[in-house]
Amino acid sequence: MSNSNPTTIESPWARRALIGVGFLFLALFLFLPLVMVFAGALAKGWSVFFETLVDPDALAAIRLTLLVAAISVPINAVFGVAASWAIAKFDFRGKSLLISLIDLPFSVSPVVSGLIFVLLFGAQGWLGPWLTEHGMRIIFAVPGIVLATVFVTFPFVARELIPLMAEQGRDDEEAARSLGANGWQIFWHVTLPNIRWGLLYGVLLCNARAMGEFGAVSVVSGHIRGLTNTMPLHVEILYNEYDFVGAFAVASLLASLALVTLGVKTVLEWRFGIHRAGAAH
Repeated sequence: MSNSNPTTIESPWARRALIGVGFLFLALFLFLPLVMVFAGALAKGWSVFFETLVDPDALAAIRLTLLVAAISVPINAVFGVAASWAIAKFDFRGKSLLISLIDLPFSVSPVVSGLIFVLLFGAQGWLGPWLTEHGMRIIFAVPGIVLATVFVTFPFVARELIPLMAEQGRDDEEAARSLGANGWQIFWHVTLPNIRWGLLYGVLLCNARAMGEFGAVSVVSGHIRGLTNTMPLHVEILYNEYDFVGAFAVASLLASLALVTLGVKTVLEWRFGIHRAGAAH
């Protein structure tokens, strides 16, 4: 009797070819650009490299980048946890609309989102005259950069936690409530420990995007050197001024942060996988 479901045996040559194509793609589009960035940064030696990084404008860009990330990431972490908790644990009207709104930054160009903030808060925008009258400035200042970064990055934490919380269900929270725990006790002692690795993973992705955001920040920043330039914008300015070594030096710092992020992401994926496997058993 013949087997009605014959197993397809993969050719060793096909497997090696696919692996080779994968490594070739990574070499051309990932490893080679990274090597070129670091090689360009060190083209004139370590002394020029460090001089570029300690330049007052570069230090101002680094400080602003870290400041914007330090403000926007916690805001998005709080929003992501709250939105995920509401979506995964409760049923309410407008639930589908809220999920769609969370995905909005993924479908809107960052440049368009920056223009929206300019139309809202710019000098000629809807709220611009009122802000000017009260001595407040958002566009071409740090608040505008923070707003643009928050908008672009707010889906990352929520999108990481919503499926995780939905998969975990409500049994643990309902058991805690039946034992007399209130809402905050349930959150701190039941919900948060169950989502900690997913939350850290989402925060990591949010932070990486916040530090590397260019489009929306470019529109609202005004490119004021030493004041509203983040690291990506400073790289652009140096490159446009034909200071290629300086541009690559700052870009190498961003690349280093990206590599650190990748390493931490790998560790979190491993820990998150172990945690989910343990929870499943």
